[in-house]
Amino acid sequence: MTPSNAEDNRWSDLDRPPLNAASLRRTLLRKGGLWSSLDVVARTGSTNTDLVARADGLAEGAVLVAEEQSAARGRLDRQWSAPARSGLFFSVLLRPAEVPVERWGWLPLLTGVAVATGLSRVAGVDTALKWPNDVLVTVGDEERKAGGILAERAGSDGGVVIGIGLNVTLRADELPVPTAGSLALAGATTTDRDPLLRAVLRSLEQWYGAWREASGDPAASRLQEAYAAGCATLGRRVRAELPGDRAIVGEAVAVDGDGRLVLATEEGVQEPVGAGDIVHLRPAP
Repeated sequence: MTPSNAEDNRWSDLDRPPLNAASLRRTLLRKGGLWSSLDVVARTGSTNTDLVARADGLAEGAVLVAEEQSAARGRLDRQWSAPARSGLFFSVLLRPAEVPVERWGWLPLLTGVAVATGLSRVAGVDTALKWPNDVLVTVGDEERKAGGILAERAGSDGGVVIGIGLNVTLRADELPVPTAGSLALAGATTTDRDPLLRAVLRSLEQWYGAWREASGDPAASRLQEAYAAGCATLGRRVRAELPGDRAIVGEAVAVDGDGRLVLATEEGVQEPVGAGDIVHLRPAP
């Protein structure tokens, strides 16, 4: 029997099977664990927008996954899209009430470390982190962006929604821009999204738990050390494009205790950058 609309057929692309929500719930939702609920929807505008709107009625650890997003957002309200079931597009709700608010800026960086750790375990692909929230893979001899992270405050009781978008099976002719990449193009040993999602969520649970137990201290939780070890931005000459049409050029020398990128400028000044767009001007050493 031929479906009337192939786009609505969940098996229309046999190379991109749907996620198994029931299996994901069985393996991830456990008593005493972080993850409290997991929903998979076929299509939505943005999982972050949806979860932010519902945050007050949900327990910490709610996970919302979409097979396709029509209005996905990155940092600086950048729009992006990808074919249905070609990646992992999901958001999680966290409530780090015991962590001082001034340390919450580490959450996007923590998520980057968790994503990189989870992918290295399961996909067998080397990843790197571009400050503050991009996940990079190597395609050929080029660094390409395969994922991004967006954190937003949510609800009336101190919630944070963290959205993760990761290109998994995106093919070369589907790339939105030449600088994009995917796990498949990077030679991942598996592109099965179920174990990839499980690995990332388990890794996020571990890193979030350690950070929370340390009251958000990035040194005591070893988060600062892990982020620096996996950060492709450090050691490079970069341009930081800041709000207000201001820019700073210098060598990225550290990520400080507040999660800011520290640039050593040609004037001999070390200047921390807490927000902005980073452009890599020189390959990694």
